[in-house]
Amino acid sequence: MTDPVLTLAADHGLTRAAPAPGDSPLAIRGMTVSYGEKPAVFSVDATFPPHAMTAIIGPNGAGKSTMLKAALGVIPRLSGEVTVFGRPIGKARDRIAYVPQRASVDWDFPATVIDVVLMGLYRRVGLLKRLTGAHLAAARDCLDRVGMADFTDRQIGQLSGGQQQRVFLARALAQEADLYLLDEPFAGVDAATERAIIDVLKALKAEGRAVVCVHHDLATVARYFDHVFLINVRRIAEGPVATAFTAANLHATYGGRLATAHLDQLDLGLGGAS
Repeated sequence: MTDPVLTLAADHGLTRAAPAPGDSPLAIRGMTVSYGEKPAVFSVDATFPPHAMTAIIGPNGAGKSTMLKAALGVIPRLSGEVTVFGRPIGKARDRIAYVPQRASVDWDFPATVIDVVLMGLYRRVGLLKRLTGAHLAAARDCLDRVGMADFTDRQIGQLSGGQQQRVFLARALAQEADLYLLDEPFAGVDAATERAIIDVLKALKAEGRAVVCVHHDLATVARYFDHVFLINVRRIAEGPVATAFTAANLHATYGGRLATAHLDQLDLGLGGAS
């Protein structure tokens, strides 16, 4: 069966070379996840490209966050294999940093901002080893990168939602990972925080890291991301934004929940104007 995204690319003189699973920062094969008798993710394959920013998009209940959490092993999967840079994920966790949804975090936990960021160093330093002045300086540098250097000693529960999200991003930066997985990093944050987060993520890409985000705002997909993965329980399409973020693929993903009038306002890829 011909891939419609590849056909669209060929029609515009483009080619799309998907990375082989062994070269991919994150590759998923045959993933199925079920809550009770109803599958939340069904037989999904995904191959995310290196040195790129990828958005996972789909309607509410489509399995976006479930796919990411099942890949990490946060929730169980019925079937499927997950590799990170060609290795089973269990043997490559030191190359991954994960930023969960802010709503899933216990913000009443008695920790300061610097405590949270230092947690990102434990995998490298070891839980039982003493943190040095150099480690503290590294954590402060991560806070500076997200604009939170002045909040070092603040209790995390006293921060705004946007500030909390920046702190968790700083914790991920402290891990110095090769693959960054973020679950709706822009949800519920102010415009200044969104700009700060996207600047940091683009800097990570420029350093050669891979970034994968569960994302809900279709209006910013083309501006923020290079690659897109569309899901509605099953994989609908994936590829570069220019060839996969199209009206046809969005209709297939969202169905009647996405108004045609809204599509006209989006900065779609090459197929979006048809």
